[in-house]
Amino acid sequence: MVDTTGTSAGLLAELGITAGVTNPTNLITQGLGGQTLQITIGPNPPLNITFGVLPGQVSTLAGLTATLATLSGGKASVDTGDGNLSIAALSTADTITINGTAAPATFGLASALALPTAGTRVSVSEDVAGSVFGFKLVGASSTIAGANVIGPSGTPPAITVDLSANPSDRDRITYTFTLPDGTTHDLTMTATTATPPPTDTFAIGANPAATAANLQAALTQSVKTLAGTQLTAASAIEAAHNFFDIDVGQPPMRVAGPPFATATALVAGTPANTVTWYTGEMSATPARNSVTARVDRTTVIPYGVRANEQGLRSVIENVAVFAAMTFQPGNPNNTAAYSALGQRVSLALNVQPGAGVQTSQNIETELANAQNSIQATTSQQKQTQATLQTFIQGITGISNETVASEILTLQTQLQASLQTTAMLSRLSLVNYLPGG
Repeated sequence: MVDTTGTSAGLLAELGITAGVTNPTNLITQGLGGQTLQITIGPNPPLNITFGVLPGQVSTLAGLTATLATLSGGKASVDTGDGNLSIAALSTADTITINGTAAPATFGLASALALPTAGTRVSVSEDVAGSVFGFKLVGASSTIAGANVIGPSGTPPAITVDLSANPSDRDRITYTFTLPDGTTHDLTMTATTATPPPTDTFAIGANPAATAANLQAALTQSVKTLAGTQLTAASAIEAAHNFFDIDVGQPPMRVAGPPFATATALVAGTPANTVTWYTGEMSATPARNSVTARVDRTTVIPYGVRANEQGLRSVIENVAVFAAMTFQPGNPNNTAAYSALGQRVSLALNVQPGAGVQTSQNIETELANAQNSIQATTSQQKQTQATLQTFIQGITGISNETVASEILTLQTQLQASLQTTAMLSRLSLVNYLPGG
């Protein structure tokens, strides 16, 4: 500990520090070197901490914080001000036990920590750790005074909320989920005094335990409804992606099974067990470069197209998933499920400009540019041809005026020759005798 109380303000300013008590962050100097601390929550594996400077040991509060983040079955943190630990179990049935050579009191702990008040904890958990299916917990927030939100943590991840006091009307707890298609959804549960409580609300009970029971029941129903609407639509979209989004090195994906009902992963499909809808040319090169044409000595125009390009594939897969989905008569979630699917399909088919996603219009534009390049090259070639023909004509050709003049001269000369010949043909000896 460093106490700078009473130190000259000028000196403190020069040193860049403020007056007061600074608690130590090096645990070894506090006599913990070589000691151990073990935290166990219920049946979960214990977290063993050894204080020291060797690899894998903890010597600072920062290192202790990082190690506590790996605790199974609960959540723990250290107060950097007084060094005290805060530990909470995810399940109200789990006991928190502290062992080791370090005195628990050093961290403000007892050897067995008190559990939350019975019945005041509300939990929501993923079904299986590491599964690629279903909801994924992102986090939760609350406007309820005194509510302690823990998680997501544990295996599988869970979020718990401890109610230490009753909420007020319209207080809220918001849970955030990630859906299989990568979208997120917020589920807000609102405290209410209305009877009966509307959808996505929970009744405020006579005490925190009663309120927690109401919240747990309402949360369970809301999650079920969400599973039958948003989750169903998101799963259908993701299944379409797994089947249609194929390319070189990216085969169609299928559920790892059998058994399929309890599967938690996807595997690459093979020709033996999975239909591949696109069997055309695949390459890492751009689709346009798959077919080219040389239109000039220095100009090559690419104009290839692949059916598995995103702009074309997206239309196929979204129309397919919309056609494949069925909605059972009498299902109260039909309208919401249809709406959730329709919204996703509509967004996929009407991509906004600048979204960085290829559309069929992008493909049309690129092909139009190729056509324009061909037309421009053709026009240049015609201009070059005309110029060269004029140039050659100037060297080897003769003008029409010159040809006409030469013909006229030849005609005149021929006519004169014929007239002379005619005159000579009429001459005789008589013409030359005297007196003739």
